[in-house]
Amino acid sequence: MAFRDQNGINFNRLILPMSEKKDLIEIKKLPVIKTCKILVPASKSESNRALIIRAIAGKGEVKNLSRARDTQTMEKLLKSKDHTLDVIDAGTTMRFLTAYLAFKGNDRIITGTPRMCDRPIGILVEALRQLGARIDYLEKDGYPPLRIKGFLSTGQSEIRMKGDVSSQYISAILMIGPLLEKGLDLELTGKISSRPYIDMTLGIMKQFGVSASSQGNKIHVPEGNYNETVFEVDPDWSGASYWYAITALADVAEVILEDFSLPSYQGDSHIQDIMLKLGVKSEFNSEGLLLTKTKHSNHVEFDFSDVPDLAQTIAVVCAAREISARITGLESLRIKETDRIAALQNELSKIGASLIEKNKHEWDLVPGRLDKLPERISVNTYDDHRMAMAFAPLATKMNVQIENAAVVNKSYPSFWSDMERAGFSIDRI
Repeated sequence: MAFRDQNGINFNRLILPMSEKKDLIEIKKLPVIKTCKILVPASKSESNRALIIRAIAGKGEVKNLSRARDTQTMEKLLKSKDHTLDVIDAGTTMRFLTAYLAFKGNDRIITGTPRMCDRPIGILVEALRQLGARIDYLEKDGYPPLRIKGFLSTGQSEIRMKGDVSSQYISAILMIGPLLEKGLDLELTGKISSRPYIDMTLGIMKQFGVSASSQGNKIHVPEGNYNETVFEVDPDWSGASYWYAITALADVAEVILEDFSLPSYQGDSHIQDIMLKLGVKSEFNSEGLLLTKTKHSNHVEFDFSDVPDLAQTIAVVCAAREISARITGLESLRIKETDRIAALQNELSKIGASLIEKNKHEWDLVPGRLDKLPERISVNTYDDHRMAMAFAPLATKMNVQIENAAVVNKSYPSFWSDMERAGFSIDRI
């Protein structure tokens, strides 16, 4: 039986089987971070797009590829000859491969973990069907697993998609656009969320030789071929956000993130502007990006529509630094690795903070009191890498236990060793 609250949250999704509650670590409190240099891994968002485009082109080179499990899964499955492909829990891999396999025309089945098969994919499948793809649902309509049989020659070249859903659906369609007989004319309806990720896709396509035009809510991708290109992946700004959080929450801190520079395809590079309000100054120098502490605001307002992956990190910083916040743009967090809104509400309560839903589009974050923060907390990750890394910076203020710590392998495999490099003591329990 599924138990739901008044907002329709399925709490069964937030409870891990006991067998998965393993790999427990405890991070000892460290309020002072001496000057340290951190080499954040390459962006998995850039890596996964470049891998798909290179596979379509059949040529080219991708340098500084992400070591994230999601990217390793993508690389492995692109080379696989198996009839059934298992993406595990990689949402980007599921969506990008669905479009890629439809283009390739081989009869394949694509599936994933139970949570992955509970994440909707109907909007992407319907768009691909309009373009001529033959795709069947094997269990529940609108959800994986899928059987993909390739393209018919009778598809459309003009389609419409909702803009306020996962940008990965849109990016998946855009990357196969040049290979369609008449190219692709895509119209996005309604509010467009995560626009920087769409722009990232178009930018990487351009580096591989396909220049799409974008005006307002309409994108035209001309028919053509991708060129042989050497593409170098930049460091991951999402990964950088956790070091911003550590700097913000520490009593004293100075962190150098190596090899970062601008401009960047990554929308999460806006963490610089967001964190300035929360007490972290960014300065580029010959070594990379220097993070130091500065004054912070007492109340902030943020719209995470374009940068949803930063929401958990910012919420934790505000909650632990006694900064109230009015937050919008969290809608897509319901269908991530877990229901991230419900997960945040559960875990923030452990430090006396609340994330209150005012309506379907607006939340108030009421912080905890600095003088009443607990000495130790235990954080449930809900099998979500960003929950683990968003709450880890609390170790500047208290001892923090993290359940299922290996979940960070999804995007930032070296995160715990990097925290140790910064001076934190981590016990494997």
